[in-house]
Amino acid sequence: MAPIGMGVPVTIALWMALALGGDIPGVTSLRPLPANAGTSAPPTLPGSDVKTPASPSDALQAPPQQPSDHPAKELQPQSRLLLVRFVDGEFAHVVQPLPGGKKGYKVPAGRPLDMKKLSDALRLYGTAAGQGDTVQITGIDFHSDSIVLRINGGGKKHFHLRDHLAIGMGNVGTAPPPETQSYAQQQLPGATIVLDYAHGVPDMSPDDLKRDLSVFLDFSKQHSTTVNWIDTLAPQFQEAIKDEHAIVGMDSEMVLAAMGRPEHKVRERDQEGNDTEDWIYGTPPSKTTFVTFEGNTVIRVKEYD
Repeated sequence: MAPIGMGVPVTIALWMALALGGDIPGVTSLRPLPANAGTSAPPTLPGSDVKTPASPSDALQAPPQQPSDHPAKELQPQSRLLLVRFVDGEFAHVVQPLPGGKKGYKVPAGRPLDMKKLSDALRLYGTAAGQGDTVQITGIDFHSDSIVLRINGGGKKHFHLRDHLAIGMGNVGTAPPPETQSYAQQQLPGATIVLDYAHGVPDMSPDDLKRDLSVFLDFSKQHSTTVNWIDTLAPQFQEAIKDEHAIVGMDSEMVLAAMGRPEHKVRERDQEGNDTEDWIYGTPPSKTTFVTFEGNTVIRVKEYD
């Protein structure tokens, strides 16, 4: 061990070197920093150029990336049944003239009408129904990117309103009201509206479909003939129709009013030789209802969950 006195000169020499800014390996300079030192990058330590990964907490706090476009859910089987039940058969007032023609008039859903295009179609194919006329939805077809609605029988044939009013009255055979007699006797030209959904038909309610049709049709002051007919039925049938299910003793018109058109029909002959027809609602494994007719009367209703 060196004597204590010999260490003093070494200490003084080291201190002076530090004060004068001498470069000694491994020793940081004590010279004052220049005036612009605050704008320069801070000194880095060995290995500090390696990027430190974000902490787990930062990763948890970062919001997930969401796609900018969320496609609408496609039309569901149950929604399709509701559209048929609550729109097919409905009456409406015409707010813009309906062009005739067998192919139908295509309308981009949710967009205003192209009045020039409509005018050209009316000139080429004629007017199937004028502004203010009363028309009826008589058929609905579903495609992957469109819904086709037949108005007054569609553009391929003439339409007899009396025939459709008789259907709405069930088996009662009541004549149309006096104010519709002259109208019913006419042979009305039909029309077809093709609602175009460019990216596929989305899931929707009957009110949504009526809104998309509002560029041509106003449903607000019209009612299906079935609505008034229901009031003439026995209480148990009225209750079943309101609850949207079939019961024994109903006829086909009552079942249509209660459940809409079936997805499938199957005819067969039972063990006693009687011809029956099953109306099938739903598809297994979802809830499925079998409504069995003998003639025009429901003899059995079975539900499978």
